[in-house]
Amino acid sequence: MITTEHQQLLAEKSFLSRDLAEIPAAAMLTRRSLEARLRHVEAAIATIDLAGPAPARARLTFNGLPVVGSHGIFADFGMKAMSSFTEAVAAMAASLSAPLAPMGPIPNRDQNQLLITNTALGSFGFELEEYRPQQPAVAVESPVAIALERTRSLLQSTQGNDEELADVASETDQRALEKVRAFLRVLSENDAVCALQYGDAVVRFQDVGQIRQSLARLEADNLHERQEVLPGFFEGSLPNARTFEFKLASDGQVIRGKIAPAVQNVEEINKHLQLRVQIPVTITQVGKGRPRYVLTQLPQWPAAQVTG
Repeated sequence: MITTEHQQLLAEKSFLSRDLAEIPAAAMLTRRSLEARLRHVEAAIATIDLAGPAPARARLTFNGLPVVGSHGIFADFGMKAMSSFTEAVAAMAASLSAPLAPMGPIPNRDQNQLLITNTALGSFGFELEEYRPQQPAVAVESPVAIALERTRSLLQSTQGNDEELADVASETDQRALEKVRAFLRVLSENDAVCALQYGDAVVRFQDVGQIRQSLARLEADNLHERQEVLPGFFEGSLPNARTFEFKLASDGQVIRGKIAPAVQNVEEINKHLQLRVQIPVTITQVGKGRPRYVLTQLPQWPAAQVTG
């Protein structure tokens, strides 16, 4: 890992510098050897790119009928559970760049892999780490890091109220949502529970009843989602926050919503305020709660009225 290697090199540089300061000038061979090593360490430090964050890590543990204490886990369940979880994370990561097709291969699957780096004791589970091929680091969170947090957040929201679930589900691609349902189904069908830790946050299911309740809250008969095209006028947007306000032509109601991650050039909205357009949105509602709106793409701007 880049961060650990950098820390080790810095410690060695400090050690070599102290040694050099204590070696008498007459010990020429020893000094030259240490100086050569110090130059090598300094060169290695200079080549390490610290711009990007460390690889994302998570801890996924299981308990229940398929788990034998901290000794082991039934192999067939373990393979199904890990496969369904990694599929959910891969779908969540892929959906950040474009909406997913209902069927077919998940895009960029090879780029959104997780490694099992160790077993996690206590109950039984695995330490997971984002796979990073040899490529330059970037100073932003990776899709896998964002996907792990969104997966954890979605699972957590199923234990909260309808408003919390609607907030998270409205930003989740339908196929990614189905992959999370599939993961919960594997747990439910095998009388198992799990705990997922990402960063300092942990979501934990205490019993199988809680798993089944969360699954029911994610099912289509409770979590309603539909696509609509709404005519009206943009009132404004916050490009950095990726939010918008839109006045409906039908009744003058102003709706507020979020802008999907795949939408580019969000700043264009503020160049076309008060112009009548039709916007495609996804509307998500849990139970009878307040609907959430997500803008899925920019509209066709009226050609004769384009400004800016």
